[in-house]
Amino acid sequence: MVGSYAPIDLLKYAGLITWVAVAIPLLFHYWIYPDPLPVGLLMLWGGLQLIFGVAYWYLARQLPVRVAAWQGLSLLVLMVGSALLISYLSQTALGAILLLIVAGLLPWVLSFSGSLIWLIGQNIVLAWVISMIPGVTPGNAVLLSVIFLSVTILAFITSLVGLRNIRARNALAVVNSELLSTQTLLAENTRIAERVRIARELHDLVGHHLTALTLNLEVVTHMVEGKTLQHVQQAHSLAKLLLADVREVVSEMRDDDSVDLQQALETLTRGVPEPKVHLQLPEQMVITDPMHAQILLRCVQEMVTNCVRHARANNLWISIEVIENQIILTAKDDGRGTDKGHMGNGLAGMAERVEQLDGTLSIKSSPGQGFELNITLPEEQ
Repeated sequence: MVGSYAPIDLLKYAGLITWVAVAIPLLFHYWIYPDPLPVGLLMLWGGLQLIFGVAYWYLARQLPVRVAAWQGLSLLVLMVGSALLISYLSQTALGAILLLIVAGLLPWVLSFSGSLIWLIGQNIVLAWVISMIPGVTPGNAVLLSVIFLSVTILAFITSLVGLRNIRARNALAVVNSELLSTQTLLAENTRIAERVRIARELHDLVGHHLTALTLNLEVVTHMVEGKTLQHVQQAHSLAKLLLADVREVVSEMRDDDSVDLQQALETLTRGVPEPKVHLQLPEQMVITDPMHAQILLRCVQEMVTNCVRHARANNLWISIEVIENQIILTAKDDGRGTDKGHMGNGLAGMAERVEQLDGTLSIKSSPGQGFELNITLPEEQ
């Protein structure tokens, strides 16, 4: 049964179970404690426990998608404050157990170095809170804090491994989709090349010989009489019909040289687990120039890869439309955006591909406002 749950779901529910376990002393307070707390303090304790649980589940249910930095930090501060106040009110180390849950969330909100600083900071405050418990000396408080720090680091590393596994799996899924889409486009190009080769062979060889045969039969019709002439004329007519049929087949094979770019793009975006890709294409997305098709596919691949690696977005919208003899490719996500003015290697390579066809590339982005990229290519001649 456990195998039916994703690893990230198991981490979520493990934190939820831990939160419920910490609430047991509150629920059975009058039976556990010889000197129960006043009703007002118990209600405050219950409120803090509820606040911690709501903040945790709001943050955890969005995983593996990473929330905005300000939102994640606000929820973490709320959870840590609630946990420390619970320890202070209950005069126990229950808050330290809740901080284990916080440690499991840190990799999804902060960087590795930021998470370590956070862990050390919250355990320093924890030591101060524990030192205020009657009967606990400052030395014992520091010792307990160090022990709890080692356990929280274990929880943090476990969650970090889960995060990196998810990222590796997502990256592998994207690469697999890119390979499948490239394979689809390569198969289309191979099909077109083979049709052109066959059409050329039919035109150059069969067509040439049929033309010569027709001319020779035309000459023979002036050299024979009687029944022989009838048979020669019939053969001449059949040769002319066959030549016309060959020319028609050659024309049809040359006309049907469009690339099914839509299938390649759908194959690419279908395998992306995160973010959700919304693909909008014309009803019949066919490209007759393989170079146009290849550049459009490579640009979409780069957009998807950048969004998966850097954007922390939930959605990516990609659209292609033809307006006034121009092919317009637009990609926009709802990620964290950027204020960097220079292009990385991927975007620089994309710009070079676009310039090969005398196209243009523009970028719109700012922190917290997502990333938008627009590419305009001249329509195929």
